[in-house]
Amino acid sequence: MPRTDLDDIDRRILELLVEDGRRSASDVGRAVGLSPAAAKRRIDRLEQLGVIGGYRAVLDHARLGSQIEAFIELRFAGATQVDDIEAVAAGMPEVVEAFTTAGDPDALMRVRVTDLDHLKRVVDRIRRTRKVTGTKTLIVLGSASPGR
Repeated sequence: MPRTDLDDIDRRILELLVEDGRRSASDVGRAVGLSPAAAKRRIDRLEQLGVIGGYRAVLDHARLGSQIEAFIELRFAGATQVDDIEAVAAGMPEVVEAFTTAGDPDALMRVRVTDLDHLKRVVDRIRRTRKVTGTKTLIVLGSASPGR
């Protein structure tokens, strides 16, 4: 992918939308010194360029009952194809994100579960794929988003 050149106003618009994706063009324009129409044109351009790939809702998982967050490292046999590694996460609603990695481990999953028994069932389900040769589970105690 070619790199998209952005000016300081574009970068500030992106920061504002990362903070609140529902922010109006009028609010964005006020914050960056543009009219609402000019801000909307900039936002539309950033979307068309693919710099903004979409908007999402940020959920309060504790209120939804998924209070435990964990990372699961996965190791696979040496001949396993990357597509096969990615397929392990398919159809698992507990998987928030999944990454294939270079080195050890071969993949990393971030999961959300209701309790430790639920986490155990998720890990068992992953192991039952028979493609996974080993796992290591790390339970999140807390998190921070530096710079936000």
